[in-house]
Amino acid sequence: MSKKQFKAESKRMLDLMINSIYTHKEIFLREIISNASDAIDKLCYLSLTDDKVGMSREDFRILVTADKDAGTLTVSDNGIGMTNTELEQNLGVIAKSGSMAFKAEHAEDEKAAADTDIIGQFGVGFYSSFMVSDKVTVITRAYGSDTAYKWESSGTDGYTITECEKDAVGTDVIMHMKPDDDNERYSEYLQPWKLMRLIKKYSDYIRWPIQMDVEHPEAKETGEKNEDGSSKYETVTKVERETINSQIPIWQRSKSEVTDEQCMEFYKEKYHDDTDPAAVIRINAEGQVSYKAMLFIPGRQLLDYLTSSYEPGPELYSSGVMIMEHCQDLLAESFYFVRGVVDSPDLSLNISREMLQHDRQLKLIAQNINKRIKSELLKLLQNDRSKYEEFYKNYGRQLRYGAVANYGQDIESLRDLLIYSVDAENTRTLKEYVGNMPESQSVIYYAVGESVAKIMRLPQAELVHSKGYELLCLTDEVDELILEQLREQDGKKFCNIVTDDLGLESEEEKKELEAKQAEVQDTLDFVSNTLGDKVAVVRLSHKLVSAPVCLTTEGTVTLEMERYFKKLPPTGMEPPKARRVLELNADSEAFKALERDVKENPDRAKKLVDILHGQALLMAGEELEDPAEYAQEVCSLF
Repeated sequence: MSKKQFKAESKRMLDLMINSIYTHKEIFLREIISNASDAIDKLCYLSLTDDKVGMSREDFRILVTADKDAGTLTVSDNGIGMTNTELEQNLGVIAKSGSMAFKAEHAEDEKAAADTDIIGQFGVGFYSSFMVSDKVTVITRAYGSDTAYKWESSGTDGYTITECEKDAVGTDVIMHMKPDDDNERYSEYLQPWKLMRLIKKYSDYIRWPIQMDVEHPEAKETGEKNEDGSSKYETVTKVERETINSQIPIWQRSKSEVTDEQCMEFYKEKYHDDTDPAAVIRINAEGQVSYKAMLFIPGRQLLDYLTSSYEPGPELYSSGVMIMEHCQDLLAESFYFVRGVVDSPDLSLNISREMLQHDRQLKLIAQNINKRIKSELLKLLQNDRSKYEEFYKNYGRQLRYGAVANYGQDIESLRDLLIYSVDAENTRTLKEYVGNMPESQSVIYYAVGESVAKIMRLPQAELVHSKGYELLCLTDEVDELILEQLREQDGKKFCNIVTDDLGLESEEEKKELEAKQAEVQDTLDFVSNTLGDKVAVVRLSHKLVSAPVCLTTEGTVTLEMERYFKKLPPTGMEPPKARRVLELNADSEAFKALERDVKENPDRAKKLVDILHGQALLMAGEELEDPAEYAQEVCSLF
């Protein structure tokens, strides 16, 4: 028996396959099972027109057998098998795919397309077995042949093909596991629990039953009695052949076959969540690219969602075989909280089937999926406001940060999903806010702060509320960036009550304020000189009602933006700073006292200036430079 050598290019490919192509060694079982599934597909197709096959769909199966004593793992199928020539072509030349040839041969046969869903089209998956095996033996008998053949190889040193005996049509792939080393425990692949886990993970939805002989301990009476007269028992091991895979995925079934309640149970079991999802999205798309999807919007914040270990993206399947555990490219960043599965036979996969070869199909799927997610969220917002608000508490931050990601390219599509508090109990979408505006209101008022309660207590908010106008409360730094990029809603511009002109005073009131400012300019100059570069401008305010002071800004950078940029990783550049403005209420008792002390007691007036500035900082959510000194100055006035 002479050993045949792989062709030089095939030898290099085999070495590459064993060491480089696959990310995880455990993927080998997926590849071998997928090949077995392909072989059954082919024979099943032939059985439709050839009565001599003598097998129905119920007869086909894939058997996985581990022999710990021999150190072998065998995957057997009762599919179409291979002739001597096919063995030579398919296993002797790497990347020669019998599945690809079969699919091309029947490309115009609609019945074949429906009944055969060929997975292995690269002819290299078989060689992934050498990642875990130091020798692989293939025993196969082709349909229509009485002769069986054995192909055997220890890797790049070549292979042999000899005649052998095999009772039935099909193929056995026998993998002799490598010995354990410091880096890898190959013996684990002979453990039933490991094999069942890999089958469930990668091949759970292969259409043919994947079976294993599973041991179950059970108690059996011995026929003897204990001293107390009770029966004695011994533990015996019972071996039962069980189907490990589910075969038909729930997302492949029609809506008439599976209820939303069953989908929710699937979600809770798969993602270990005892809370019903907020929404179930089911898609069955045909056209430029065909795919089925079952997606879930979680009903609560997932435990790992805010951790560094969280990986976004649904599971990606191709013809029932899991290709990627988390396909991030299928989701817009705003929707990273969505869980679920996407299954398409039309994906162009790379040689290892672990990545996509090019992304045209994936982009089409992603576009459709993201539209459906947005549509489902809008439906939830309109039909179940309380559930949407709960969702927004959990994942609204993801929506908002996704809106400004990639230079805000998705911001317009997310506009209608954004909601903001207008008080402690009520929220508004931007459209709802405009719909509630009185005729006298010309702009949309908003403020940014740590919490709704703090925003509502801002001194600038008092005038807005006194007019009967609502105030959008933005509690995240990114919210202001969103409104800046949106610019307006239904023709109404956004107005930051801290930095912008509120537009609430008449021309006469403006003139009165200008006259008053000229009258007290000496006092304002005293405040400005006392504070120095702590503020850029000191002026009388038209925004204050009862509060004596407030801190505002001029220019494009606000206090909130300044805080946001400070939190970002250092870039070597000085983060932008807000141009601070101290506004004083000329009608307040504090300002009248300041006016008096500027003339009569300048030292005391300086303390009043520092205290008023400190109050303005605290109300604006800023930190005091020296809290102890501030407290001492307050106490010194008594």
